[in-house]
Amino acid sequence: MAPAPALTFVIPLYNSADTLRAVISDIEALVVDGGHEIVLVNDGSRDGTFALCAELVRGARVPITVVEHARNYGEHNAVLTGWRHARGAYVVNLDDDGQNPPAEALKLYQHACREKLDAVFGHYAEKRHSAWRNWGSRLTNAITDCVLDKPKGFYLSSFRCVSALVAREVAANTGPFPYIDGLILQVTQRIGSVEVRHADRSAGTSGYTLRRLVRLWLSTFINFSVMPLRLATLLGLVMALGGFLGIGGVLVWWWTGAGPAFGWGSLMAGLLLFSGVQLVMLGMIGEYLGRMFLTINQRPQSVVREVLRSS
Repeated sequence: MAPAPALTFVIPLYNSADTLRAVISDIEALVVDGGHEIVLVNDGSRDGTFALCAELVRGARVPITVVEHARNYGEHNAVLTGWRHARGAYVVNLDDDGQNPPAEALKLYQHACREKLDAVFGHYAEKRHSAWRNWGSRLTNAITDCVLDKPKGFYLSSFRCVSALVAREVAANTGPFPYIDGLILQVTQRIGSVEVRHADRSAGTSGYTLRRLVRLWLSTFINFSVMPLRLATLLGLVMALGGFLGIGGVLVWWWTGAGPAFGWGSLMAGLLLFSGVQLVMLGMIGEYLGRMFLTINQRPQSVVREVLRSS
């Protein structure tokens, strides 16, 4: 086994055949004191990504490890798999589409070393994502302000550098619905941020859909906070209080004979309102119970089919 490098680049891959070669070439051209390595996690790609990874391993100029997932498990699951195979004193993870320039990753690494931080997040001067995804990122960070133990307004991004300590502790999580930033903040409060450049996507389109974004929001809320349950309780109390006040008003109108004539429409409106609130509360409780059920039944976070390593 070669000596452990100073820095490991972890890249989760999904249908990355058109963009990966340029990213790897940029990483191989970097000069890092103490050396660096690359860990690629192919997360169930349906194009020629794995064949390209095998080709890159054969012609590698720096150590490359390729981990093949048995199916698609999601970005956060793939990153944790990569962290388990990383040997560097620090680990940087970046996207496979070229929007996180590898040279910018050195800023994160150097800042972490200089300030002795456990985690450094890239803060984009200008994001080059679509408008809806930028809006989703802002909403996600607003949610994390409420449920995670982090400085208010601190920007969390998927372009991050963490120490081997944090990578090891976070990768020990085996739950099927990981949220990496929340796990990091449970391990350390030595965090920082550096402004980095966000490039245009070199090819293809993003695989980050609205469905994946909603799953991320749910993981943020449910995995690290009971706030949704408390909000459901508060909402139930407010609705119950409104119901008691409504009953009082109806009794007053009945006693004075001044009340309006209520019909089928108002009755159905009230029924739909209260039934909807109850279903939302039950759905929230069900989400907690469902995740507990899948975790207890050991739904796999990921399954590794094959590992390739360069000589």
